[in-house]
Amino acid sequence: MRRTDRLFDLIQILRDGRLHRAGEMAESLGVSVRTIWRDMATLMASGLPVEGERGVGYILRAPITLPPMILTGAELDALRAGVRLVADGPDAALARAARVLATKIASVTPAPPEADADDLFVFTGKETNRATAHVPLLRRAIKARQRLTLTYIDPEGRETHRDIRPLALDLTGRVWTLAAWCEHRGGFRSFRVDRIMAIAETEEVFPTEPGRTLADYRALMAGDS
Repeated sequence: MRRTDRLFDLIQILRDGRLHRAGEMAESLGVSVRTIWRDMATLMASGLPVEGERGVGYILRAPITLPPMILTGAELDALRAGVRLVADGPDAALARAARVLATKIASVTPAPPEADADDLFVFTGKETNRATAHVPLLRRAIKARQRLTLTYIDPEGRETHRDIRPLALDLTGRVWTLAAWCEHRGGFRSFRVDRIMAIAETEEVFPTEPGRTLADYRALMAGDS
């Protein structure tokens, strides 16, 4: 474990406001007690409100919290952009802290319906985790109007192969779905992205044809409701 990561973990341990002995923290992080002593000296020298000494223990006297606040949509977008920038930045400790911060913010704020799969504020789960690898390729294909071949597991658990025209991605709760025109079925279909096993790209660009567009799909869905 790098020292920057270890210092971050120590702060997380101390956040509960209780007294923590160096031996306990050393065992938790898999390092020596002497290493913890040096790390705690570094944290205290940085200005963090930590009190304690060797043989007694360490405690964070002032909790690191923010007062309740209401954010506008634009402010939340700015916060999302800032957290993403730091999370992708070169400072490993700050990047890790940004991802933890995003998790905390996500627990009290809804992700926007147009959120990308890699949006840090989107609640994650096994469905979104499986879908994440496919979403960037699908988005590119939608934009380029590129025909794709999917290896897909249908609701009955059977493996199928579909030639499709990808039209739109949608995130509902934890589940990504792909709206598409299915060439084999000759109609619109909605595919759960987490059930896609593989995607084969083609160099075919599908034309804009009446009755097979995203607008037609949405009109069909609205009519069904």
